[in-house]
Amino acid sequence: MDILKKRLAILLFLLVLTACGVKPTVADTKGDKALLVDKAWMLGPFERPENAKPIIQSNPAIVFKDPMSGADVAWQSKATFNPAAVVKGKKIHVLYRAEQDRNVDSIGGHTSRIGLAISKDGVNYQTEEAPIFYPDNDDQKKYEWIGGTEDPRIVESDDGTYILTYTQWNGKIPRLALATSPDLKKWTKHGPVFEDYKDGKYNERETKSGAIVTELKDGKLVAAKINGNYYMYYGVPHIWLASSTELINWVPVEDYAGNLAPVLNPRPGYFDSWLVEAGPPPVLTDDGIVVLYNAGNSSNIGVKDLGNRVYTSGQALFSATEPWKLIDRSETPFLKPELPFEKSGQYKDGTTFVEGLVYFDGKWYLFYGTADSMVGVATATVD
Repeated sequence: MDILKKRLAILLFLLVLTACGVKPTVADTKGDKALLVDKAWMLGPFERPENAKPIIQSNPAIVFKDPMSGADVAWQSKATFNPAAVVKGKKIHVLYRAEQDRNVDSIGGHTSRIGLAISKDGVNYQTEEAPIFYPDNDDQKKYEWIGGTEDPRIVESDDGTYILTYTQWNGKIPRLALATSPDLKKWTKHGPVFEDYKDGKYNERETKSGAIVTELKDGKLVAAKINGNYYMYYGVPHIWLASSTELINWVPVEDYAGNLAPVLNPRPGYFDSWLVEAGPPPVLTDDGIVVLYNAGNSSNIGVKDLGNRVYTSGQALFSATEPWKLIDRSETPFLKPELPFEKSGQYKDGTTFVEGLVYFDGKWYLFYGTADSMVGVATATVD
């Protein structure tokens, strides 16, 4: 009866809005967990599976020969979260951050590697026994030992090369880095994306969360060129922009004075009052570039009932020809921590940290990290 009353109330509310000439919010009203879309240009609405559960969880029984220590380590004993995703061979491949427990309590005090889970149906996911990407005895060890490789995003280029952006963590400075692969198995690390820009101007500054703009081509998301350039949204607590002609070397967008020019900022009075952080690879659509982003709340200047430090998910629309030009932005989060596994774990304030997006079997699949501990998924049917 309570659910019926809620549905009737929602329908009545939408009718009143329509009568007043206000465009109603589109929402999935199945059950109590509505995932909202409040703008026509937004992707979605996204829906969690019925009786939603994590699709990837930690497993202390799986070990891996660690190049740093030479020992067998339980590489995903602490947590598995913050996933990227790509479709390869008619299967979804989820690249997720896995943390090895180093018996410390602080977030960031563990070693991270990137694991792989594969699904042929979008429902069941089989994880690989060993990580596919990790800190090795290579030329990136000064940036990756012993904190590791974190928070991947991945796109495919027109020639089939996979472009991985990730965070290098040496325990001092997190750096946005890039690697490439022909098959998701053999990787070439190219190092920090801004290491050589202006003699390393930004190399000693915190950078992370690189999301390269994509477009849907022949039913698959691939990196998109806009006026001869690729673009990448990156960063936290603001979102900045960078460009590239070939997906390897990147130039940050600066203002006339040579300073980084943020293109998306936190907003007092909203769910993203504390910080914003780039999410999965954005999508170039007929309306413009749709950027899904992660948002942190500060309740004293944001949404009081949401709580402090809670991570929810928003969407922003940028110009298709001027990727730095913000056109519109969601008023409310379209995804937020509601289920028990989204609010329990390392990050007890709760997160739905969106990081992976694919188009598969006529649906959008959105993969997200929960409370820095597990991986969840929500889907949206494409008309």
